[in-house]
Amino acid sequence: MDSTAELIGCADCGRVQRVPPATRDLVPECACCGHSFAPPTRGSVESALAYAIAALLLLLPPFLSPLLSITSFGISRHDWLPSGAQAMWSEGFASLATVVFLFSIVIPFLYLALMIWVLASLQAGATAWVGRLYRYAGWLRPWLMIEVYLVGCCVAYTRLERVGNVSIGVGGWCLIGACVAWLVLALRLDTRMVWHALPHSSLAHAGDDSISCGSCELLVDRRMEHQPCPRCGARLYRRKPDSMRRTTALVIAGYLLYIPANLLPVLSIERFGRAEPNTILGGVHELIINNLWPLAIVVFTASIIVPLMKLLGLTLMLVMTRMRSSRWLLTRTRLYRLIDMIGRWSNIDLFMISLMVALVQFGALTTVRPEPGAMAFAAVVVITMIASRCFDTRLMWDVTDG
Repeated sequence: MDSTAELIGCADCGRVQRVPPATRDLVPECACCGHSFAPPTRGSVESALAYAIAALLLLLPPFLSPLLSITSFGISRHDWLPSGAQAMWSEGFASLATVVFLFSIVIPFLYLALMIWVLASLQAGATAWVGRLYRYAGWLRPWLMIEVYLVGCCVAYTRLERVGNVSIGVGGWCLIGACVAWLVLALRLDTRMVWHALPHSSLAHAGDDSISCGSCELLVDRRMEHQPCPRCGARLYRRKPDSMRRTTALVIAGYLLYIPANLLPVLSIERFGRAEPNTILGGVHELIINNLWPLAIVVFTASIIVPLMKLLGLTLMLVMTRMRSSRWLLTRTRLYRLIDMIGRWSNIDLFMISLMVALVQFGALTTVRPEPGAMAFAAVVVITMIASRCFDTRLMWDVTDG
């Protein structure tokens, strides 16, 4: 038996199995549901730390130098990283301003700071608080949207070209660099490498008397339920508390908000005193008219298809889990992984709106303002993301135990 293998419980199906460390050629997967326990090892703690520091440093210039600049009617406007949130706040949309501020500034900086702390501690051989801090970083990871914000900038750039001359500033190029550094960090970082660097001896044997941590997958004795995990500090539960009820409530709220999010205008463009309200589909149509088919497809998929797919997919899982159906278990699990991964991309339109509102303020000549549809759309995105995190896929697989 491989002495380096760890006895853990799969986070997707709950099956207990012994998992060896990943290598460049071998990626350990769950024998039941195909869940990848770790990506192929592509780097070390040192390289991951270097990219984390680079990403954090490259996020600083967008505070001092504009991302985008536009000149129209002889007037120039500039957009820095905080400008979108400030513009939303000034227009009376405090909730939208808060969402943009958290997703584009607070969470990226906090996540990268935590990762630097964790990786630097591991490199120095210190493990105190590392498990807990790495768990916090894992919570923030789905809400870190550097690359989503960058695509939102690209969509805004194409629409701003109709208003005036647009140029990319130093801050914009640094944001692109930060996005590249972050993506390389995501490829270089091996989650199980971090957990294996911490004390990780299993405290239980495979069987009904054991439960696994929902964060680090450490297997512990069933009697430790409701206590903190000895490795990452997460509260231990056999299954996520009230998973079905919480997910159901959030999905219903998502359906109710999806209709106004797509019917109401998300922004209005006022030219020479005449307002032109724009819905999400209207923005897609505008991209098509300008022969920007790739961006039109991206926006339509992210803003229209993905939220609806998440709602329908979660509904299917809730109904079949409630019926204790064993049909399509593997397909349902793969669908869950997909909707949990891509839901964040729906924020492209939200970031695009914040940039448009910040830049296109030329008084009576041309002005862009957010509209109530943007609030409903942002709520749908956030609610569906929370719903997917609340759902426990292990409940689907419990039917096989009987």
